[in-house]
Amino acid sequence: MKQQQELGQENCFIPFEESMDSYVLPEKFTFPFYYEPHPLSLLAATKLQGYLETQSDWEHNFYPKEGETEPAIGKMFGVLVVQTKDNRLGYLAAFSGKLANENHHSMFVPPVFDMLKDDSFFVTGVKVINKINQSIKALEENLDYLAYKDYLKAETELVDLRLAFKRQQMKQDKNRRKAERTAGKASLSPEAFKVLEQSLKDESLGHQYYYKQTVKFWKERLARTQAGLDVYQDELDALKEARKTKSAGIQKQLFNQYVFLNHKKEEKSLYDIFLPTINDVPPAGAGECAAPKLLQYAFLHDLKPVALAEFWWGESPKSEIRKHGYFYPACRGKCEPILGHMLGGLPMDDNPMLTNPAEGKTIEIIYEDDDLLVVNKPADFFSVPGIHIKDSVLLRMKQRYPNATGPLTVHRLDMSTSGLMLIAKKKEIHKSLQYQFIKRTIKKRYVALLDGCVVGDGGFIDLPHRVDLEDRPRQIVCFEHGKNARTKWEVIERSKEQTRVYFYPITGRTHQLRVHAAHPMGLNKPIVGDDLYGKKGKRLLLHAESIEFEHPVTREKMRVQADPEF
Repeated sequence: MKQQQELGQENCFIPFEESMDSYVLPEKFTFPFYYEPHPLSLLAATKLQGYLETQSDWEHNFYPKEGETEPAIGKMFGVLVVQTKDNRLGYLAAFSGKLANENHHSMFVPPVFDMLKDDSFFVTGVKVINKINQSIKALEENLDYLAYKDYLKAETELVDLRLAFKRQQMKQDKNRRKAERTAGKASLSPEAFKVLEQSLKDESLGHQYYYKQTVKFWKERLARTQAGLDVYQDELDALKEARKTKSAGIQKQLFNQYVFLNHKKEEKSLYDIFLPTINDVPPAGAGECAAPKLLQYAFLHDLKPVALAEFWWGESPKSEIRKHGYFYPACRGKCEPILGHMLGGLPMDDNPMLTNPAEGKTIEIIYEDDDLLVVNKPADFFSVPGIHIKDSVLLRMKQRYPNATGPLTVHRLDMSTSGLMLIAKKKEIHKSLQYQFIKRTIKKRYVALLDGCVVGDGGFIDLPHRVDLEDRPRQIVCFEHGKNARTKWEVIERSKEQTRVYFYPITGRTHQLRVHAAHPMGLNKPIVGDDLYGKKGKRLLLHAESIEFEHPVTREKMRVQADPEF
């Protein structure tokens, strides 16, 4: 805490200069994981963005520059509207991670702990690790070590070839002896056959003994080479173990240096905060996000938190979907446990994810027979029960058809997406329809309204993606571990600021159409109302408009359509 106090002596409180008479203070603090920025937060963000556009205090490559090879790096910024003890309103500003390769800049609150300080244990420890890395590299490039490795590899291959050849030879000799034994039994006298049989047996034993001796010779020869290599390998292993131990020690010490306050000034280390979580170890970068920095400074300096907002500034990253100037909630993987401690006991807006979005909504049945039905799911309605909200299409169907067999819902739609869903009343019908989905013979068409003008009239998008482990349920594009995802798209109409498109999903990944619409390598235009990958609105303007399938009983080709409400 001493270092935090030393770093926090600078006054980072920025008072609002204009009259605050037209603004109404929020009754509760912002729920950080799902919110619409309060007008005061918007005012603070606008001021900070104006500073970012005009400042010359430091230089950061937010956007790619012509002729430069250094990659552009966008950055998450945050503003915290606060109130002083004498009721003055203002705001604090922060950035996530480092900015222009520094932890400290005027205008911004300091980090909770400055690991880059010249005399910090972290910098000293990194220097030790770097020396170990240099020793490891030198040893791995040692000519004698490399010669031993190459010689052992060559000898091992030679031994394998020689022993394989010897085994093949022994197999041929065995077959020959078998043939001689068969011929001798048929043509020789019992006494002569007995002599032959003993001779063949002695030959077999001799070959086996010779093979064992050959194996022993080569094993001993390889062992001598391995012993020479082990001298270097043992030293390498010792260096790597020392690096691992030193790194683990620095990491644990680092976790304990990040000490977070709440509004009662109660302290808790990063290590203790994450100990009760599933992974029990803080993820990389935990504590470096804007929100914890802002709250830490506020609590340290007796400033009352009023409202919070975070926005992205600059080039979009390659994997996550972040748009310049868009507001985003705090990440769950890194920030949820920390903010759980920091905001504990502070009056806060209700968690909207605990409120049933389907309250008062009905499910329209578009088609029904004795075997199946097609329903039109409203937007903001779960397909299946969630962790906290059980009301869903599945629950409503179970209530409506209590005697139905099988799982009922054949496929799902995102909670935010409206449109057609297939429901099977019988187990065998469910199995048949699911098989059609697996074989990709079911055709679906979605209609979406995109925020911006799309370049081109249609095509295909191939962008593999997976869940963001640090910010579920968001998806990130990942060519290494992501699942293959393919979408056909077609422009229906354009206006000055929006584009209406058809989406034909070829695969069915989580959030596929939302990711393919918003990502820079996709259409680079998020769907209107997308609260995860674009700007929050009244609803997500994405609708599963039509579905084509083969009826499992009649074998009739079915096509059902429900027009969107937008």
